[in-house]
Amino acid sequence: MMKHRSKQLQEDRYKMRSSKRMGMAKRGMKSLGVALSLPLSLTLLNIYFFGSGTSNDNNARYTALAKPFWFPPIWALHLTCLASSFLMALSAWLVWAEGGFHKKPTALSFYLAQLALGCIWDPIVFRIGASWVGLVVCLAMFGALLACSHLFKQLNPIAGDLVKPCLAWAVFLTILNVKLVFL
Repeated sequence: MMKHRSKQLQEDRYKMRSSKRMGMAKRGMKSLGVALSLPLSLTLLNIYFFGSGTSNDNNARYTALAKPFWFPPIWALHLTCLASSFLMALSAWLVWAEGGFHKKPTALSFYLAQLALGCIWDPIVFRIGASWVGLVVCLAMFGALLACSHLFKQLNPIAGDLVKPCLAWAVFLTILNVKLVFL
C-alpha cells in the first residue's frame, strides 16, 4: 500500500510539472506572437501607405530613376524590410524572454529607435524624395542596430547574431541612399 501511494504521488508531481511547463509554453508562444506581429504590422502598414501599396506614383518615381544595375526593384526592398523587421522582432523577443530589457533598459530604447527609423525611411526617401534626410536616417538606423547587436549579444548570443543580417541590410540601404543622393 505504501508503494502505491508513493507511485501515485510521483505521478501527481509529474502531471503538475507537466501542466506548469505547458502553461509556460503557451504564454511564451503568445508573447512571441505579439512580439512578431507588432513590428511586422507596422512595417506592412508603412509599405501599404507610403510604399508601392497605394500609390503607383512612388513606384513610378523609383523605377523612372536612372539607377545602377544593382538597384533592386521596389518590391524586393519592401520584402527585405519585412525580413529585417522579422529578425529584429525575433531577436528582441529572445532578449525579452531572458529578462534582458530589465537588465539593460537601453537595449529596448535602441530596439524601438531602429524600428521607428526603419519605418520613417521609406516615406522620407520615396514619398517626400528627401534623399539627404534619408541618408541621415540610414546612418542613425545603422547606429541603433549596431548598439542593439552589441547589447543583445551580451544578453543572448543568438539574439545578437540575428541582428547581423539587419546590419548588412542597413549598410546596403545606406549605399543605395548615397547613390540616390547623387543621382
